[in-house]
Amino acid sequence: MRRAIELAARGLGSTSPNPVVGCVVLDAAGRIVGEGWHQRAGGPHAEVHALTAAGPAARGGTAVVTLEPCAHTGRTGPCAQALIAAGVARVVYAVADPNPRAAGGAAVLAAAGVEVAAGPLAAEAAEVNAAWLTAVRHGRPHVHWKYAATLDGRVAAADGTSRWITSPESRADVHRLRAESDAVLVGSGTARADDPHLAVRGVPGARQPLRVVLDTEATAVKPGARVLDGAAATLVAVADDAPAAHLVGHAEVVRLPRAAHGPGVDLTALLAVLHRRGIRSVLLEGGPTLAGAFVAAGLVDRVTGYLAPALLGAGPQALTGAGITTIADALRLRVTGVDRIGPDLRISAVPANAPVPKES
Repeated sequence: MRRAIELAARGLGSTSPNPVVGCVVLDAAGRIVGEGWHQRAGGPHAEVHALTAAGPAARGGTAVVTLEPCAHTGRTGPCAQALIAAGVARVVYAVADPNPRAAGGAAVLAAAGVEVAAGPLAAEAAEVNAAWLTAVRHGRPHVHWKYAATLDGRVAAADGTSRWITSPESRADVHRLRAESDAVLVGSGTARADDPHLAVRGVPGARQPLRVVLDTEATAVKPGARVLDGAAATLVAVADDAPAAHLVGHAEVVRLPRAAHGPGVDLTALLAVLHRRGIRSVLLEGGPTLAGAFVAAGLVDRVTGYLAPALLGAGPQALTGAGITTIADALRLRVTGVDRIGPDLRISAVPANAPVPKES
């Protein structure tokens, strides 16, 4: 199963709006005879790739899959039937499919006499598929907040300079995160201060994410901005009453209702627009104010912090305006990874109340 999860991760950034899935096929003697992963939306599923590689050796063997095999016909046929046709005797999957349109594969397999087991490494399999699972369960994209800061939590110096807090290695790792995401989002403050490009660089074969700028008053993005070049598609979100004629012909503009409380637009409405476009994962690269708005709205699903071994002592903090005034209201996180990236430290975490799938 751990190998199947590794295979599934290869599909990050290329399968949306479908899940990432990995599959390993063992023959009747327990030897690996086929491997596969879902490589692109509309293409063969992981089970089909693995069964093709295994050929006749799959008969009487075991298929180990990260997600319950599907039971419906979409752009491809049902994987449950493919496993039955291949003569697989046993199927082990990590996470049950929560999509009502595709679920039921386990029951189909069992009815055909295939032994079925569920649950091993469910938490790890769910983590690699977090974006798709969030979209299915909550009807909105998964929001991954990324920030870079010094050890004392500063994202810029007192004079506003912020390039570069972290190392080239950390910045390259951020491009990997972009390549694995459907959209990259910043706010007007970042657009105005940094004129960011937001496209993926240095990741061979990467599919460019949608570049999204939340520019409430339509004043931060101007013709000639780097985000308006042809490297990737760009969406500028503005308030429904903001004058945005100057953006027509330069970018796609979407109008959103203003937030019911406080400045900015309704973030739930923004995520709904992105979800309807097939966006399942958003990398939030905005500054402290936009990050605070997402935290206050309860819309942050994952946090990745790059901490540089440096101190500034003054300057903006990583998070502001989150609506947290007492320690009891702190957004508690569960650390899922701590890694050295060059000279920096990368900490990955999810909200402490995020569900952890149980393992059998």
